[in-house]
Amino acid sequence: MPEVRLIDENGTQIGIVRTSEALQIARERGLDLVEVQPNAVPPVCRLMDYGKYRYEESRRERESRKRQRTVELKEIRMRPRIDTHDFQTKVRQAQQFLEDGAKVKVTVLFRGREIAHQELGERLLQRMAEQLRDKASLDQPPHLEGRTMVMLLSPAQTTSTSG
Repeated sequence: MPEVRLIDENGTQIGIVRTSEALQIARERGLDLVEVQPNAVPPVCRLMDYGKYRYEESRRERESRKRQRTVELKEIRMRPRIDTHDFQTKVRQAQQFLEDGAKVKVTVLFRGREIAHQELGERLLQRMAEQLRDKASLDQPPHLEGRTMVMLLSPAQTTSTSG
């Protein structure tokens, strides 16, 4: 590449110069000559402190990773003939998971001939969704997966207004 389009450290376009001249300018200013668009005609090069650029880039990446939030999936299992108090315990547990920002997969396990009474499992899941309606939104309504009935809840989007 005999000639390059040169951009200085402030983003101002210097123009088309010979490669050797661009390298000389970079040395004089104590910067690096970095090719930013090799496919352009002529290729575009920029004067910059490449070490500082790489450092800033990695810092930005770290910051974005820090702000990213992975959504946890918690599972609550129960049987179709669960006792009222046990059910309330499961509801409180699901509520805690939702408050912590996790999605909750509620599963009703059918054993043996219980599978003949799927409506019991569905009613159970509907009752849980009803009790958690202010804390959760229904992602997946109750559906059968083999011998288990599954429902997926996610934390409700709360709109907070500060005054």
